[in-house]
Amino acid sequence: MKINEIREMKDEELIKRIAEEESNLVDLRFQHELKNLTNTAKLKTVKKDIAKMKTVLKQRELNQVKK
Repeated sequence: MKINEIREMKDEELIKRIAEEESNLVDLRFQHELKNLTNTAKLKTVKKDIAKMKTVLKQRELNQVKK
């Protein structure tokens, strides 16, 4: 997911999407442990997407505090 797409989302959408991606990450980790995950790079991309979304949320929160 690109950062521009994330910045266009509303806060509620981001929070919902973060929850979905975190549950997806748990499933991917479980599949990886059971040797059922063929594309292990997916773990890294999901973690990075979660981090990007959390960063955008934090930036918005800090901008509101400054105003």
